[in-house]
Amino acid sequence: MTNPDRATRTPTDPLPEPAPRTFYRSPAGHDVVDCPPRELARLLAEGGLLWVDIDSTVRSQHAMLEKVFHFHPLAIEDTLNPRSRAKLEEYDGSLFVILRGVRLAEDTEDPYDLETQELYCFLGPRFLVTVHAGPMASIDRVAETIHRAPDLLSRGVERVLHAILDDTIDSYFPILQQIDEFIDGLEERVFVKFDESALRDLFHVKRLVLSLRRYLQPSREVMNVLTNRPSALLTADVQLYFRDIYDHVLRINDSLDTYRDLLSSTMDAYLTQVSNRLGATTKALSVVATMSLPFVVVSGMWGMNFTRIPLSGWPHGFLVLLVVQLGLGLLLLFLLRRRGLL
Repeated sequence: MTNPDRATRTPTDPLPEPAPRTFYRSPAGHDVVDCPPRELARLLAEGGLLWVDIDSTVRSQHAMLEKVFHFHPLAIEDTLNPRSRAKLEEYDGSLFVILRGVRLAEDTEDPYDLETQELYCFLGPRFLVTVHAGPMASIDRVAETIHRAPDLLSRGVERVLHAILDDTIDSYFPILQQIDEFIDGLEERVFVKFDESALRDLFHVKRLVLSLRRYLQPSREVMNVLTNRPSALLTADVQLYFRDIYDHVLRINDSLDTYRDLLSSTMDAYLTQVSNRLGATTKALSVVATMSLPFVVVSGMWGMNFTRIPLSGWPHGFLVLLVVQLGLGLLLLFLLRRRGLL
């Protein structure tokens, strides 16, 4: 028997929008996970530690940036721009950080095609709000860590921000590993097998390295500011953790510079090898052309349509002309080789 008081949803009713992911630790040490959005204002007022993860593709979640947290309109506008530059800005009562995560695309034929995803972070005195479009691997990993070890949130929202930014920057390392493996096999392909497809892959990887370097440079400045600029929201003890991320950025940048130089040198070596092979082929063709030149000249002269031609009536005239042509060809080869032209 159906309960008439139970609310039923008809097929024409819109599906409810998903709620943001939330983690909250009260001053008394109680944890609240994935609370209803209407409770966020109360949790903020309690003074506990709060992390809210918002998917900007869900309109109701994105509206919370203005209605619940009252962030600056310019910062909220940046969260809707998929091409925002990595930067750090300080507003009244919060830090606004934009960072770009990278990964290799899995749904394209090019194995070196790169995908990027912007991450927006609002850091307050006792809250952290992260914003991104769609699922983000670094957010999921940190959330899973908090599920397993809730003590991470009790250390402060700054430490949660550090864990998220650290995981986002560390996403460069698997890509660097693939580039390193490609370069290890490139020497054999270029200098041993002379694989013609190596040049195409080399261009793709070099484009990948340049793209990674372009995305990393603004992040370097962001981490430098988080590490060295005094802020009421980041104590000196917490800034030590961000210094570790800054060291990772420097390592990645140095690796990309090394890869760029190696790829450029390999490309020059490949093109030099192509030029040498072309020169060897041209040299071989020159030998053939030199040997055939006397045959063309002599045969053309004795093939003219005249009545009286020298040796035309002599029984051994053909053999004489053949020997003369071979002798002239060998003489030309000797002279060209002596002059260093062959």
